[in-house]
Amino acid sequence: MSKRDYYEVLGVQKGADDKEIKKAYKRLAMKYHPDRTQGDKAMEEKFKEVQEAYEILSDDQKRAAYDNYGHAGVDPNRGAGGFGGGGDFNDIFGDVFGDIFGGGRRGGQSRAQRGSDLRYNLELNLEDAVRGKSVEIKVPTWVSCDVCDGSGAKKGTQAKSCPTCHGAGQVTMRQGFFAVQQTCPTCSGRGKIIPDPCTKCHGDGRVEKTKTLSVKIPAGVDTGDRIRLAGEGEAGQFGAPAGDLYVQVHVKDHPIFVRDGNNLYCDVPISFSTAALGGEIDVPTLDGRVKLKIPSETQTDKMFRLRGKGVQSVRGGGVGDLVCKVVVETPINLSDKQKDLLRQLDESWAGDSEAKHRPKSKGFFDGVKKFFDDLTG
Repeated sequence: MSKRDYYEVLGVQKGADDKEIKKAYKRLAMKYHPDRTQGDKAMEEKFKEVQEAYEILSDDQKRAAYDNYGHAGVDPNRGAGGFGGGGDFNDIFGDVFGDIFGGGRRGGQSRAQRGSDLRYNLELNLEDAVRGKSVEIKVPTWVSCDVCDGSGAKKGTQAKSCPTCHGAGQVTMRQGFFAVQQTCPTCSGRGKIIPDPCTKCHGDGRVEKTKTLSVKIPAGVDTGDRIRLAGEGEAGQFGAPAGDLYVQVHVKDHPIFVRDGNNLYCDVPISFSTAALGGEIDVPTLDGRVKLKIPSETQTDKMFRLRGKGVQSVRGGGVGDLVCKVVVETPINLSDKQKDLLRQLDESWAGDSEAKHRPKSKGFFDGVKKFFDDLTG
């Protein structure tokens, strides 16, 4: 009896994506599974048919062969021109084509694939990044199935040697005089098949789960740093090692400080009178307030460096500095009396040269005058 079309078996269109195919398989596998059909032979045959269709259509390589050649493209007994097992030809030429195409019988049976690495983006405020802390994160991932212990086989059963590649994980595709080894389309290179899959993971050996992990953030991390948690990525299939989880750090902007390496920078506003006469002001640091002495006649944008008030890098070395840039504020909302006092101050400079009290202004206007003189000269 001829086989039904695999797309028809799963009830999906030929252009269906992986998600649609997996969803259809899960629905039908639950419907026809022997545990639910109570020994009904017809239902068992349907279950096997659904399994076979899913094994082909869920694998990109096998699906491409099926789309191009139909059932013949994935028939293990196809022989010359198809995807048959090994033979004398392979014994002679296997090493040559194995070196070129990454196959070859010398490699032996393929291993289950290691789980994928994962990335988690973690946002921290500056204080936590500088001091370090422990945080809890939730990571959606694949974990090893606890029912079958990651084997994919129903409890009490086990995987069997693949009838197509006889456990080698590879088959030979022949085209006239040439032969090329490639991954077995039946077992996807494992060398084994699972006749009776686990009811929880449906033979995959893994299930989806959201894990809660505690991550210790070391002091001094900065945007772009990564923290590797070995073995906390996706579980590998069929008992293969899990991947790693990489926590990617991003430090949020701070309302006061800007970090550049181990140094911190901030703008500190000071009054006109403090800038002119000098004095002491409070400036913020990550460890609390400290006193900063402002000398008289301080101009706006002048930098003051506070040694050791910056950041200790996670990579070691000395502690950075805090660099404060003072910004002289123009007074606003003045009363009439205050305005009059400023006018009196301005008038008191009338008899002095401009350079005595406003050296920058004199230099600027002298430069402007020379510029226009050169233009008209």
